[in-house]
Amino acid sequence: MNPLYQSYADTLEQLKHKDNFRFFKEIQHHGQYAILNGSTMLNLSSNDYLGLAQNEALKQQFFDLYPVETRHLTSSSSRLLTGNFPEYEQLEASLSQAFGRASLLLNSGYHMNIGILPALTDSKTLIISDELIHASIIDGIRLSKAQKQRYAHQDLAQLEQLLIQAANRDEIEKIMVVTESVYSMDGDITNLNALVALKQKYAKVMLYVDEAHAIGVYGDKGLGCAEQQNCIADIDFLVGTFGKALASVGGYLICDEIIREFLINKMRSLIFSTAQPPLNMAWTNFIFHYMQQMQDKRQHLLQISQKLKQAVLDRGLACPTDSHIIPVIYGENQIAVDKALQMQRAGFYVLPIRPPTVAEGTARVRISLDANLSWSQLEPLIAHL
Repeated sequence: MNPLYQSYADTLEQLKHKDNFRFFKEIQHHGQYAILNGSTMLNLSSNDYLGLAQNEALKQQFFDLYPVETRHLTSSSSRLLTGNFPEYEQLEASLSQAFGRASLLLNSGYHMNIGILPALTDSKTLIISDELIHASIIDGIRLSKAQKQRYAHQDLAQLEQLLIQAANRDEIEKIMVVTESVYSMDGDITNLNALVALKQKYAKVMLYVDEAHAIGVYGDKGLGCAEQQNCIADIDFLVGTFGKALASVGGYLICDEIIREFLINKMRSLIFSTAQPPLNMAWTNFIFHYMQQMQDKRQHLLQISQKLKQAVLDRGLACPTDSHIIPVIYGENQIAVDKALQMQRAGFYVLPIRPPTVAEGTARVRISLDANLSWSQLEPLIAHL
């Protein structure tokens, strides 16, 4: 082995020793089921929250609308060069009509979060973020020139103390509070109206909310927690992804038109990236309109989620969720690994989540529900918790 690689090999051995070693698995997908090493299991690890990625009839309906000759599989360019196909304009128009504000498409949730924050902040900006924000947001904050502080997860009293301190600092011109609406590991939901109230109380404050795990699932039209809590217009930067409940790929920003124009001129991950294939944008637009009518599916997903959470609590296990993401917290890494394997052997494809994705001592099995699941499919899982 090349001696320069030794430190990497040592790190991998340490990860294996801590039961933290990760590797790709060859998985086949068949509707609601995942096939791994010859075993067919009910897939409870997907982010396909509305079950739209499983809907073959819907895919065929879409392709019937888009003949082969109109299916552009690459943009071959950034949008600012030759890559701004009509499909982008049509999807942004749909988003703006639904949300009532300007919209901007990004290549992925990661491109979105590492691009927006550095573009909009400078050394006179203070970013105050929830301590459990997603890795992509953390990286965006790191790439920025802003000053940085964190508050304990969902601790709005501590957040307000930080806002009071920052409000008295003349060198701070803007304060950006950054949060998620649904947290993907604990499944808890943020009180966005309480954050809006803090924003309105302190003049320098802007609000950045990531709805990646909420879009499609919450709100009458599935526009997310901001719709459900009736505060879309009060959030400066409302972001989300199409790669989960909307069964596609890419990210979006809902904002003021001034912000949209500024980012088109200053956001590096937008300016210097080849745009998504137009066919994907057409599919996203098709799905976006379809999912707004799925109120019954959203209600069903909420019902089975609450029922499974209660079953976990009844077994004396910690489960902090308020959403369709059901974490079963075991604490030790090996216990979480063993329980996940036990559930897989019983026919349920769930995975252990360990540090550094979650805090030390909070290893868990994460159960991710979708609206196509029935309670009769989930009930046998309870015996294996």
